[in-house]
Amino acid sequence: MQDEEALVQKAKQRDQKAFAQLYEGYFDKIYRYIVIKIGNQAEAEDMTQQVFLNALQSISSYKWQGVPFSAWLYRIAHNQVVDYLRKKSKRPAAIEDDTANIRDSKRHSDPQEMTELNLDIEQLAAATQKLTEAQREVISLRFSSDLSTAEVAKIMGRSQGAIKALQHSAILALRKALVVEINE
Repeated sequence: MQDEEALVQKAKQRDQKAFAQLYEGYFDKIYRYIVIKIGNQAEAEDMTQQVFLNALQSISSYKWQGVPFSAWLYRIAHNQVVDYLRKKSKRPAAIEDDTANIRDSKRHSDPQEMTELNLDIEQLAAATQKLTEAQREVISLRFSSDLSTAEVAKIMGRSQGAIKALQHSAILALRKALVVEINE
């Protein structure tokens, strides 16, 4: 954490190498978080770039408070996702099949494997939509971004116990939704 704090301080002083290290260290995690939230890889790439552009423009105002730098980045990413979803919901008629964007990115040579993967992704996407927003957030941060319970707690502004309970209820709800989805 001290190394990260020193890196952030250098980045605040417009050290390009320091910011590049932060970018390299967090890009994949932020990207996975966004792609899981919106389901569109191309849009997620653009939004992830925008997160880091916003971070670069605002880093001089960042104040170290003992919380990982990633919490600040995830907050920026969360705001980007909210804006994106708000704009998307206002668009008339043309609703994309976001799960198709994920499926299309996973090319397989075996048609049976591809069909099974497509069914699994569709079932997971449908089941995830039955979770609360907080449950989806925890699942996304814990499993797609591979963050610890402590990191998720800091990002979401909750206690670790609350995150563990939320994760547990999310997994139970997801399991129940998947059983219903499979049986239909």
